[in-house]
Amino acid sequence: MTYFTHLVDGYHRFRTADLRRQHDRWLELREGQSPKVMVIACSDSRVEPSQIFDTLPGEIFVVRNVAALVPPFETRAGFHGVSAALEFAVTKLQVEEIVVMGHGACGGCNAALSGAFRDAEPGEGGFIASWVTILDEARERVKSRCGDGPDAGREMEYEAVRTSLTNLQSFPFVQKAIANKSLTLHGAYFALEDGQLRVMGQDGKFTFAQPEQVDTDAMASPQG
Repeated sequence: MTYFTHLVDGYHRFRTADLRRQHDRWLELREGQSPKVMVIACSDSRVEPSQIFDTLPGEIFVVRNVAALVPPFETRAGFHGVSAALEFAVTKLQVEEIVVMGHGACGGCNAALSGAFRDAEPGEGGFIASWVTILDEARERVKSRCGDGPDAGREMEYEAVRTSLTNLQSFPFVQKAIANKSLTLHGAYFALEDGQLRVMGQDGKFTFAQPEQVDTDAMASPQG
């Protein structure tokens, strides 16, 4: 018995349960997708956006990577996976909202804060170290505010969300959609220790999410 076998067993449960219950919806999705929300989340196995937000298939367009990071806009040659997904979501799917969701106990944010893999070779942590350089300026802000104190870890996780929101706005097609009022950006944070979701306000601070909480001016000052 392997772990993949367990996944296949889960697929068969899905076929006989959820797929049947949502048969009509799956038939609609065969024709294409039209999600209204894009979620940028961490690859961490404990933080599953569709479970946290209790969404149905086709409701959210999800990109996951280490620390839920969005790189700044650039056109140099390379493999721009996040940028490609963002471009598709905004210009083709025309999503109306983007949520950047960080989380507690984030290993990627910890690596950025501690510099744990800074001198590592690719395959030994070097890829991680290179990726989290996106948070270099955020780390300096956290260090200046918190030093090595107990609040530094969470502040780094908050700063990662703010950084990604700032970088989102460096993409011309995102700027255009925001200017046209066809796109709104949101910051969120899921705390593993208590399962609480926090949302970022215009002041850049995170507060507990309330039922039916809506902020039409949700694009806060990312450096708050």
